[in-house]
Amino acid sequence: MSYAIIGSGAIGSALARAFARKGIDVVIANSRGAASLGALTQSLGDTVRAAELTEALAADIVILAVPFDAVGSAVAGADAWNKRIVVDATNAIDFPAFTPRDLGGRPSSKIVAEQVPGARVVKAFNTIPAAILASDPADSGANRVLFVSGNEAHASQEVADLAEELGFAPIILGALDDGGRLQQFGGPLTGQNLLRRK
Repeated sequence: MSYAIIGSGAIGSALARAFARKGIDVVIANSRGAASLGALTQSLGDTVRAAELTEALAADIVILAVPFDAVGSAVAGADAWNKRIVVDATNAIDFPAFTPRDLGGRPSSKIVAEQVPGARVVKAFNTIPAAILASDPADSGANRVLFVSGNEAHASQEVADLAEELGFAPIILGALDDGGRLQQFGGPLTGQNLLRRK
């Protein structure tokens, strides 16, 4: 299984640290090219490697950690998705007000899904603030909860398995229309920092 993170901002960098902490191989890419990621990857060790967008977009599981409005340009160079998994870690935010984007009642992940036709889209890694996401998810004998939603149960389980491997305690919420709405920015799970004992 190959993994890629698209985006090297606060969330993308936090996710890269999570992969590095567990020694899981991942490539990270951004719109500025692999050369711009040298300082980040050097600080994280051998398991996190900078890549160009086209290479990263070919991974089995692609995590989108870019601004919501940048999704289209970030995935424009992808080959056919062929049921590969796209993890939507974006948040639909109106700036500078920092309020939820008016999406006409649609779940934000469904809008992301339209931009990656043929992919299995799973919502995850978006509810935890970046600084907390970057920290060790094991805390006082418990693990940080990570919510997962998707319309395809096997894809959701694969992302939950990855989250568990990264040290989180995943909770699968169901489909994007249900769990995805709870997770998206402005929903009741936004910013939650919960722990669960195994």
